[in-house]
Amino acid sequence: MKRVMTRVLIMGVLLLAACIAWAPAAQAKDIKVGAAINLTGPASTWGQYHAKGHQDYFRYVNEVKGGVKGNKITMITVDTAYKPAEAVAAVRKFAMQEKVDMIATWGAGEGLQAKPLLQEYKIPAINYSTAWELMQPPIDYMYLPFGTYKLDCAVVMEYIAAVHKGKGKPKIGLLTYNNPYGKSIHEPSREYARAKNIDIVSIEEFPPQTVDLTTELLRLKQKGAEYVFIQMLPAAIISTLKSADRIGYNPMFIGTWTSTDPDFFKNGQGLIRDRVKMQFCGGLPSDKVEGMKVMEELWKRYKTVESFDTAYWEGVVVGMIMERAFIRATEKFGSVTPENVNKAMESFRNEDFGGLMPNVTYTATDHSASFRGRIVQIHENGTFTPLTNLFTPGKEKIRLLKVK
Repeated sequence: MKRVMTRVLIMGVLLLAACIAWAPAAQAKDIKVGAAINLTGPASTWGQYHAKGHQDYFRYVNEVKGGVKGNKITMITVDTAYKPAEAVAAVRKFAMQEKVDMIATWGAGEGLQAKPLLQEYKIPAINYSTAWELMQPPIDYMYLPFGTYKLDCAVVMEYIAAVHKGKGKPKIGLLTYNNPYGKSIHEPSREYARAKNIDIVSIEEFPPQTVDLTTELLRLKQKGAEYVFIQMLPAAIISTLKSADRIGYNPMFIGTWTSTDPDFFKNGQGLIRDRVKMQFCGGLPSDKVEGMKVMEELWKRYKTVESFDTAYWEGVVVGMIMERAFIRATEKFGSVTPENVNKAMESFRNEDFGGLMPNVTYTATDHSASFRGRIVQIHENGTFTPLTNLFTPGKEKIRLLKVK
């Protein structure tokens, strides 16, 4: 009898030990993220570095941080080839087959067409393009990582008004793609230009596949545009600079935050010549902010890029916001599910990411994250120099910085 009791006791202890050993594994659950990104279509270099930055950051979370509360993040990437229909198909697959907890969408047109599906399936998504149209009601489940292109327009117009030395009104031309991404700066530029007494003399649009912009630039030159505000991706900016040289046109070129990627600097040698500026709301290596240490760790650990790059930066930024949402969902609601992630996102109040981007706030009625920006000078060697302070247009005054 004693032997039987001893065996039962031993078996009970072993069973308890097994339960304890297996408990964490049983509780662990992969957090699934679907990413519908342009990897091969027109303007795909940005998408490629978005994906690399996003993947590297999740890899860092899994390998260095041990995941989110012990749960690893799996990222499922689908190439949309810059086609809204492909993005819609990817979102549907993520929702119905992969059962993801969160989604990343990419271009303005892709995000706009995917938005109703996100709301139908109730899955939160961050869109890489910051088209302000995405924030038109209803905004449910659609988020941006930082200020919309309205921010770019406001900062650019403030800067032009501050630096203009001519006697008359500043004359500005808009040069953009003819798609939703390009057109996203048209309406707000008109609005902010009127407020700053700036004259928009022409708006020139062209298809993303265009390689010669001589005709468009000739029209801007003939209209007397002293400043050209550009909304296009890096390869098209190189074409713009080549065409400007061809006709002897040398205005101030100012782009949105999407103006550079690693290929831009490789292909722009002898063309950039410190004549292109852009709005950028992120942290730079020269800022020496805490968040930049994470970027530097990623460069060293994964060697995807060798130095700071804005496309890679945004991939990391989107990954950081998602990670924070997963952490908050676990802390506040006990688990990571699409609905819990969405509720966690809407609870963000001045979330600090170490200065790598402006602090993020989301509410039930505003998913646009922030509205702070600045103008930086783009240099041929791939570095950037801040030309203004980081400010909130309409609330804080722009301040021109002395450049050494």
